[in-house]
Amino acid sequence: MSTELLSVNNLVTTFRTADGEIPAVRNVSFSVNKSETLCIVGESGCGKSITSLSIMGLLPSNGSIKSGSIQLEGTDLTKLTTGELRKIRGNKISMIFQEPMTALNPVITIGYQLREPLMIHQKLSKQEANQKGIELLKQVGIPYPEKRMTQYPHELSGGMRQRVMIAISLACTPGLLIADEPTTALDVTIQSQILDLIHELQDQIGMGVIMVTHDMGVVAEIADKVMVMYAGEKIEEGPVEEIFNHPSHPYTRGLLSSVPNVDDPDFELEAIPGSTPSLNEQITGCRFHPRCEHALARCKVEVPKEFTIKDGHTVKCWLSEEDAI
Repeated sequence: MSTELLSVNNLVTTFRTADGEIPAVRNVSFSVNKSETLCIVGESGCGKSITSLSIMGLLPSNGSIKSGSIQLEGTDLTKLTTGELRKIRGNKISMIFQEPMTALNPVITIGYQLREPLMIHQKLSKQEANQKGIELLKQVGIPYPEKRMTQYPHELSGGMRQRVMIAISLACTPGLLIADEPTTALDVTIQSQILDLIHELQDQIGMGVIMVTHDMGVVAEIADKVMVMYAGEKIEEGPVEEIFNHPSHPYTRGLLSSVPNVDDPDFELEAIPGSTPSLNEQITGCRFHPRCEHALARCKVEVPKEFTIKDGHTVKCWLSEEDAI
């Protein structure tokens, strides 16, 4: 019996601009199984959040999925109407957004925003939804939850707003949770509580998780698989142990070398030279070659193929051709 929950195949997401159509996600494919955590990593502007918003069907008005498929338990989300997607969002798929102040409605109480998905998707009464909302706030570590239910987002700290967002996203125990930098505004203790709560739900209901993060410490702690993105493309993917212990792409090695190591007194941070290209920048061959210290002549003219280094470990880099199986 297959445990595959989500399958994204050759996803291309574009944006209409004054300069023409710009690709933000370029032929990205990956899958997530039940109870599995996939971490998507990469620099800002590499396409991580746009990939997540594409899955949710929440792209800005000038954005659209140009081609590819997004299969959730056999249903292609790209073929659904807005109404059909609305029944799935917040129910079967939920998302923790990066900016809680913009994701939460500033003129509606926390309680209303917590009750709404429970009453719509779970068909709970207002009283039942209110009680469940209080329990959810307790789960994410918010003190005086009964009082918080009557308050507005501006009355809470940034960390509390983030925890409210997490509570809302977990309200209907979704099959798939997409978390975009969910612990950024939280202190270490609360961060640990939230990650433990997500892991607990995975065990209970088989929830799959896509975690978008810059924090490689979080990746090491919770990931089963890691997908590395650069300039809108997937450049490496594999089990977390493989990516950390045997990174194949120069960009992946650069990301890991830029993480401080307090256990090694001789460790020196190594910055990746240059900066991420803009989405409309025309680059022939490998899009990373202008920043790569190991670039070959063919890297500048030929787009690298995806090579399999080991079972489940793939990389798009000509340097890995000899290691491919």
